[in-house]
Amino acid sequence: MKQFLILCGILLVAVGCVKNEKTIVLPEDIPDFVQLRDVENIEWDKKAVEFGDRGIIGNENKSGVIGVGLTTYKWMWHLWGIENIYDTKLTIVGFHKESATVQPILVDGWTIGVGGPNNGADAHMPSGVIIPKPGEWAILLYVNEKLFDTLIYEINE
Repeated sequence: MKQFLILCGILLVAVGCVKNEKTIVLPEDIPDFVQLRDVENIEWDKKAVEFGDRGIIGNENKSGVIGVGLTTYKWMWHLWGIENIYDTKLTIVGFHKESATVQPILVDGWTIGVGGPNNGADAHMPSGVIIPKPGEWAILLYVNEKLFDTLIYEINE
């Protein structure tokens, strides 16, 4: 009987843990090349770090942003390893860890064009962003419809 009660307790905890997981739903208007597995495979322990002498926060020699911090900002995106910059489109997808919410963070939608070299990066572009709530965010960057990098930020109010 004691073993049965222990087994029931373990099952109750396991079911409770499963029920606490939030379902991730992609918005209807998200570009079709963004895949649910991209969000499910986020490596949350790979936090963005500050590098260089311009205050860029990101993944060195891959991507980074000047202006990260609060929930409403003008951010300057920087990308390394980009060729044919004038034909390049950058799609930016935000994922809020706590609420399991996927959404655009750009003021003007999902995708922007990129500009030329700046601050040592191969491409850069300014944009207005709105982060709707503070917390841990994964910012998935797609270059020409392919996952390019993921930036993990702690955004405060």
